[in-house]
Amino acid sequence: MAGGSAPDREVVLETDRLLLRPWRVAEAAVQRELWTERDPRVPPHRRIDEEGRPTVADLEESIRSSEPPSSTGLLAVERKATLDVIGYCGLVDSGRGAAGKPELAFELLRRVWGRGYATEASLAVLDWARASGHERLWATVWEWNTASRRVLAKVGFTETGHTEVDPVHGTTLMTMCRL
Repeated sequence: MAGGSAPDREVVLETDRLLLRPWRVAEAAVQRELWTERDPRVPPHRRIDEEGRPTVADLEESIRSSEPPSSTGLLAVERKATLDVIGYCGLVDSGRGAAGKPELAFELLRRVWGRGYATEASLAVLDWARASGHERLWATVWEWNTASRRVLAKVGFTETGHTEVDPVHGTTLMTMCRL
């Protein structure tokens, strides 16, 4: 991984095939596509609602008003060969893990699944987290999301045994990775 962050620099992470960088307003349509592709078992607040929200305009405004990532944040995942954004990967403070321990999050467009991009992006984010001084990361994953569970296992996360059962949306598993 090349790149990293300094207080006055934009976070850009680089792998052999990917650039992870802040979102651009023009890429709001990619975020919207991610919202439309979500599994129906994902809770409603993370899917397009009956009024069609979030719209591309809503997502554009969200990108405009976002703070640039420093030691946490979701980065756009761009393929270097084709210069297209295929999803996001980064660190969020979800409040689900231990205080001050961010959570790894990633989501990629369905058309690029199965090519190792989520694993590659996640490894770059783990390096970023380590360089930012984090000693441990959390990740939550739906029990039914076997592909994401495989990615988390590949990059070193283990299940903690802590679960949150939701009879409608399924069980959420808590995983952890020491850096």
